[in-house]
Amino acid sequence: MVKDVRSDCEPWPTVSRKSNQIWLKLFVSALVVGVSFRLLFLRSSAVLPVAGTPSAAKKTEFLLNATSEKCDIFTGEWVPSPSGPPYTNESCRFIEDPQNCLKNGRTDTGYLYWRWKPYGCSVLPFDGAKFLDAMQNKAWALIGDSILRNHVQSLICLLSKVEEAVEVYHDKDFKSRRWHFPSHNFTLSLVWAPFLVKAEIFENDDGQSDSEIQLHLDTLDAKWTDDYHDFDYIVISAGQWFLKTAIYWENRRVVGCHYCPGKNLTELGFDHAYRTSLRKLFDHILQSDHKPLVIYRTWTPDHFENGEWFSGGTCNRTKPYAAGEFAGRDVDHLMRKTELDEFWRAKRKGSADGIRLELLDTYELSLQRPDGHPGPYRTFHPFDREKKNAGVQNDCLHWCLPGPIDAWNDLLMKMVIDDL
Repeated sequence: MVKDVRSDCEPWPTVSRKSNQIWLKLFVSALVVGVSFRLLFLRSSAVLPVAGTPSAAKKTEFLLNATSEKCDIFTGEWVPSPSGPPYTNESCRFIEDPQNCLKNGRTDTGYLYWRWKPYGCSVLPFDGAKFLDAMQNKAWALIGDSILRNHVQSLICLLSKVEEAVEVYHDKDFKSRRWHFPSHNFTLSLVWAPFLVKAEIFENDDGQSDSEIQLHLDTLDAKWTDDYHDFDYIVISAGQWFLKTAIYWENRRVVGCHYCPGKNLTELGFDHAYRTSLRKLFDHILQSDHKPLVIYRTWTPDHFENGEWFSGGTCNRTKPYAAGEFAGRDVDHLMRKTELDEFWRAKRKGSADGIRLELLDTYELSLQRPDGHPGPYRTFHPFDREKKNAGVQNDCLHWCLPGPIDAWNDLLMKMVIDDL
């Protein structure tokens, strides 16, 4: 749950009675010594922010004012973690090949030795035993696109350290799946719905399409709405697919498009489609008589440099950005503003009606990790000699497993446990 740090900070106590002036002077003297010692300690032990970045002053404010238990867990930095990841690519069989970076030949492993550290507090590592005990007889759904699938792989790897997941369902393309943890009667579903609304998609797994996507902005995707009442906890996220060429429909007629030259259609823009779809989503949540805990996970920025995924873009960095070093691109700012506008609108409307709606804001911690993507290692040994004449396509959007995305589940667990 996102909390306003300012409301959690208690002001310094004051002394007003004249008869206590001597004690006041002693108190102030001790206070000055104590604060000086604290500042000296923080200066010597904290990871220093990059000089001149906007986050430097903000970080100092958090460090001095936030309590150890209550802070904004979504604002912070990545710090070295010698202990490494909570599982390995060999110990977890649920990692799909495109995210199994070490198996695919990635040789640098520095990206595995970082942990997310909010300013002013710590988030405990994901505790699979505690999570499963708390979720006894519960059903979860994660609804969205391939980044949600990436997220689910991480979650199952973490949980399977305690109990092995048993797959009980998959669709014909293995995009929607369901797992059961028998000892806890806990069910985890992955629902493939990249637009959240109804969509006709003519694209293969390599991104090649035979026709424009037909997107029905006024109709939610039945793949998740049909089972909405079955879930106690729901994590939803979308966004990246809205950047694709698409024809937009409402009331059974075409109303416009995104990037459709020669079609004689109104260019409405991908942000229009994203906003309209999110509003439809949140209105459904607000109007439903079923009230699960619904968590919306924010937009995930990519880290392509020197091109896009289709034009030779790469992501070759080997360590995180410092907080404030990379601000994201214009599209990141636009999509983030759109989703936050719609989320907080729904949050305000639903607060009086018992709607349980929270924000999993992974934007900043993801923004700082250009080193955590598969890059060329989305396929097995992409630089093998027999492949030297083949083009190497980089993935600078999804995440290596294990990797930075595991921190999403640390935050998710804290939000869920705090809600109990």
